[in-house]
Amino acid sequence: MTERLVIIGGDATGMSAASQARRLRGPDELEVVVFERGRHTSYSACGIPYWIAGDVESRDRLIARTPEEHRARRIDVRLGTEAIELDIAQRWVRTRDRITGAEDRIGYDKLVLATGARPIRPPLPGIDARGVHGVQTLDDGEALLDTLTTAGGRRAVVVGAGYIGVEMAEALIRHGFEVTMVYRGPEPMATLDPDMGALVRTALCDMGVRVVGDAEVTEIRTDGDGRACAAVAAGQEYPADVVVLGMGVHPETDLARAAGLPLGAHGGLLTDIAMRVRGHDDIWAGGDCVEVLELVTGMRRHIPLGTHANKHGQVIGSNVGGGYATFPGVVGTAVSKVCGLEVARTGLREKEAHAAGLQFVTATIESTSRAGYYRNPSPMTVKMLAECRTGRLLGVQIVGREGAAKRVDIAAVALTAGMTVEQVTALDLGYAPPFSPVWDPVLVAARKTARAVWERG
Repeated sequence: MTERLVIIGGDATGMSAASQARRLRGPDELEVVVFERGRHTSYSACGIPYWIAGDVESRDRLIARTPEEHRARRIDVRLGTEAIELDIAQRWVRTRDRITGAEDRIGYDKLVLATGARPIRPPLPGIDARGVHGVQTLDDGEALLDTLTTAGGRRAVVVGAGYIGVEMAEALIRHGFEVTMVYRGPEPMATLDPDMGALVRTALCDMGVRVVGDAEVTEIRTDGDGRACAAVAAGQEYPADVVVLGMGVHPETDLARAAGLPLGAHGGLLTDIAMRVRGHDDIWAGGDCVEVLELVTGMRRHIPLGTHANKHGQVIGSNVGGGYATFPGVVGTAVSKVCGLEVARTGLREKEAHAAGLQFVTATIESTSRAGYYRNPSPMTVKMLAECRTGRLLGVQIVGREGAAKRVDIAAVALTAGMTVEQVTALDLGYAPPFSPVWDPVLVAARKTARAVWERG
């Protein structure tokens, strides 16, 4: 008897799960139906700022596999269709065509929730005005590019200073806009400690961005035609011909919540190590709609990244298809770039270490990407956290120029392995003057942090 797998969400997790399940089970054994509310499947949302900036030549370059390619592999992809109700007792999903409004109901034997995350869009006056854009989907990117080419002026306000915010600030600069970035915290990039975020602020200012911290946007003002014309924050008005929202995301779990599925403290679905929703043998979930195990503290966190989403899909597809796979957790590794500045982090910030009840030391060093005598060495700053007494590595942050960001992968492996900073100092890393000083910056930071652990006693 043919089983039916229904997948809600057709991007990284959903289509990875569909493809992997199809590899393991043919269409006579498993029918695969995917509902996607948008117009595209299997695309890189992370690449949208780089497409807008001009580093990616076209939208289609961001699409890994089209709906037609999936259908050719006997995966029934239904675009422009959103799931509006889920009955886990009767095992059916109610859907609605977003163009016609027609509703349908489909039963399932196995269900995958890959609903992703929704951008934070607070209910502010003017937030839905023309000229105000989020950057979450390919359709969002196309709409923003249209606005950039038709805007009557060249002033932009970016609300928020996370990864999307700083990447979009650069993209707007490259489109010839005067950019103001407004955000709530003391420094941009709240995923870094403030002392490291200050380095990002300096780079943004050097690029020509007007940076306004400790200011929360309370209103988007509009002109007589209903278009955004200014953002208001902390009593100040910042003129804008386009407003880009980059305030982060929440897990999209309204459907799951209404169905009574278990959610965590951050609003994401809770799953076991096989990505099966807790307490439900035939329902899986992955990607930006779930909370993941953070390995450094053993706590659950919402960490929306495409790297995790694709791995979740592979795990889910293997298990749905009759194989076996697990997802052990993450250490929170992320990288970004603004102009020529590379930004990376993994593990815990000071704030997170405090919240976990850990006692720790920190050390910060300045170094270069190559041997000092080799041409064009790039500066970088490395900050490291380690647990008192044990010396266990807790986190690393890196801000620098070319060759800085991917060094965070050394720390990510060390964190996953539970290494101490003393052990990190002995890592046998590759060395040649074009690639590194004889003591790699990560090793220098580990030596200084190990010394701080010893001095703290």
